[in-house]
Amino acid sequence: MTDPQVMARRAKALRLHRALERVWSTPPGFGRLSAVNHTVVGRRFMLTALVFFAIGGLFAMLLRTQLAQPLSNFLDVETYNQLVTLHGTVMMFLFAIPMIEGAAIYLLPKLLGARDLAFPRLSAFGYWCYLLGGTIVAGSIVFGVAPDSGWFMYTPLSSRPYSPGIGSDIWLLGITFVEVSAIAAAVEIVVSILKVRAPGMALSKMPLFVWYILVTMVMIIGGFPPLILASIMLEVERAFDWPFFDPARGGDPLLWQHLFWLFGHPEVYIIFLPAAGAISTILPVFARTPIVGYTWIVASVIALGFLSFGLWVHHMFATGLPRLSLAFFSAASLLVVIPQAVQIFAWLATLYRGRPELTVPMLFILGFFGIFVIGGLTGVMVAIVPFDEQVHDTHFVVAHLHYVLIGGFVFPIMAAVYYWMPQIFGRIPMFNFGKVVFWLVFVGFNVTFLVMHWTGLIGMPRRVFTYGPETGFFWPNMISSFGSFLLTAGFGLFFVDILLQIRHGRSFRRNPWKAGTLEWAQPTPPTSYGFASLPRVKSRDPLHDDPNLPAKLAAGEGYLARVKDDRMETLGVDMVHARPQTILVLPNADFTPLWTSLCLAFFFGMMLAGQYAIAPLGFVGVAFFGWRWAASMALREDPVPEEVRPGERLPLHFATRATTPFWGTIFLLVADAVLFGSLLFGSIFLAAFGPNWPDTLTPLSGVYGIVAAIGVLVTAIGAQVALAAMIRRGAVVTGLVAQTVAAIAAAVTAIALLLFLLLDAPTPTVHAEGAVVGALAVYVAIHALIGVLISAFAVVQTVRGYASPVRALPFEIAAAWQTYLAITGLLALATLYFVLGAVR
Repeated sequence: MTDPQVMARRAKALRLHRALERVWSTPPGFGRLSAVNHTVVGRRFMLTALVFFAIGGLFAMLLRTQLAQPLSNFLDVETYNQLVTLHGTVMMFLFAIPMIEGAAIYLLPKLLGARDLAFPRLSAFGYWCYLLGGTIVAGSIVFGVAPDSGWFMYTPLSSRPYSPGIGSDIWLLGITFVEVSAIAAAVEIVVSILKVRAPGMALSKMPLFVWYILVTMVMIIGGFPPLILASIMLEVERAFDWPFFDPARGGDPLLWQHLFWLFGHPEVYIIFLPAAGAISTILPVFARTPIVGYTWIVASVIALGFLSFGLWVHHMFATGLPRLSLAFFSAASLLVVIPQAVQIFAWLATLYRGRPELTVPMLFILGFFGIFVIGGLTGVMVAIVPFDEQVHDTHFVVAHLHYVLIGGFVFPIMAAVYYWMPQIFGRIPMFNFGKVVFWLVFVGFNVTFLVMHWTGLIGMPRRVFTYGPETGFFWPNMISSFGSFLLTAGFGLFFVDILLQIRHGRSFRRNPWKAGTLEWAQPTPPTSYGFASLPRVKSRDPLHDDPNLPAKLAAGEGYLARVKDDRMETLGVDMVHARPQTILVLPNADFTPLWTSLCLAFFFGMMLAGQYAIAPLGFVGVAFFGWRWAASMALREDPVPEEVRPGERLPLHFATRATTPFWGTIFLLVADAVLFGSLLFGSIFLAAFGPNWPDTLTPLSGVYGIVAAIGVLVTAIGAQVALAAMIRRGAVVTGLVAQTVAAIAAAVTAIALLLFLLLDAPTPTVHAEGAVVGALAVYVAIHALIGVLISAFAVVQTVRGYASPVRALPFEIAAAWQTYLAITGLLALATLYFVLGAVR
């Protein structure tokens, strides 16, 4: 290319950069609170998670100081129990999962060749929920009201008689607030991976890290709702005396364990899989060879995600369950080793085939191999029922947990930080502290937790705040405490190394590691828009195919090399083959996510304060801002297809069927369906196994049930007829009438169920039977009220000119929601009137 051509390309790239930066940049000052850009939100998630990691580490150091000597008075028993609870809670809920979500939000558009995720405001909303909920939980220790029932909050210890303060309420409400963030991020990320990729990036060409994140987020959608339900049920018991877990009134404490571990065991793999994805990304780069067994790794990841949901009783071997069922879950716990072994052997084969370079990220990966193998071996040991019964609730289990979580998560994440830090901040380190960090962390970790296996085998229980000198626990605890300070020094130096790299690191040209994935095609540090134009992908390593691709994209030689009407745009593709389908118009900076999260914070705050009458005002605010959120992106005219590159035109997503908002609704309903399924499971479990249940259940009047059943059917039929009238026949009036009927029927359903609760249902505070009946009825009534709003929104948008046969998204979403309402409503009513009595 001649010099004039080079100069012309650079000038074009500069003009395009300035135009895109003007549209995509975050406003200054207080306007930063309105940021929805994935780069900004992802960084906020990761930074906040690191702060919580430091807080959780501080709690751990206080605990190790207390246990360093027998009969220590460093902490009293109440403070110790609070710190034990908060250490586990912070590390699991406020560090590990948000760190994964933040990394995914930041990296995925860059890896996928997109400018942003499908729902930028949803990412921002999730961050504010995480920040507010996490602050409530972690900050409770400052005021002496922290939860003290352990990070898994077993009942009855966490129930009102044994935890009379607000500590348990803080955990239940704060963690539920945080898990709203997790579900929001999971829906956002799944839809983005499936629908917002570079043209040509078929599923078989996606980077392995993206596959790991996809499976992880599907697991969050399937794994978090049971804990959300359990938290709601326990909070309702504590606040309103509905006895779901009180055996004296027909409840069962074991129900909490079932629901918690339906979340808890998948949680282990939710944490492990993204870290393994980082290894599958980093290791072939420094081995200088493609990953071995791409297809086998993808299959093993999917299998691991599936199998993880069948292992929850692995944590309940000591609860007195039938031995036959324990044998089944013990076998399943051993079976899960197979997909893990597939990945490890693929990594080893890649190292064997390549020419590995011993960089700092590779050191942490090699450290992972040793530590995670030990954690896996002890995991096989506790999967054997007789052995588990011997070491259950001892420090052996604590050691195993940390070998799996720190070895399986923290070491790969530190490798990922050193690998992607140049991409995030545009600097590479000048000081070689990374290797010192590795050895301090590696040695400190093993000194702390390897000896802890011995502490457990000689009989020291977990969550015991002191011990006598005659027990023999002194030296192993002293060694563990010494190791913990060494480990802390390593993490402290790690944070110092990050700061030094940010402030004093050397600048570099693109792609210092010579990687093949698209995030290294962006400028470093990345611009607000990411890609000046979007690439067409032909393989799994686009930069190896065309090393000049970054310059071509910067010069506008790809898709959407433009700024039109000050819109933020990226491409939507079909799920399997990534054929371009639509232009996704994304929202600019917006305060709505912040206001919506503050309304939720008001609800949780009023619940904590015991102001139950005014707490629902928070949901009124959520409904108001949710309406505004949905209405803000609508158009008043049907758009025409626009050119995305010379000779190729695509419609805007407003004029496309089954586009990203529709799929976001579908995956949100999947999470909702898991919560509903967990509610059915809990109801049937209590009816079948709950103590002190009558032989014959309270007879229920059929009038309200018949009205509710007819109501949900009419709602679903009305919404479906409205959708068909709009998109097939263009009959707007018919669509409006049918949608209005759907809204009225949903309102009738809600009224019928509320009357049922007031006039006919058994009193929910007397016995768990009434609590179960009330929970099912309230679930359907709430969804019917939401259905009223959704159908009303479709009607209002059409009347105002913001919906039409071409722009029929409100009708698509209404049809999906009302159909779900009909299915769950009929199942709930069938359970109330027929199933509970049958299983009893």
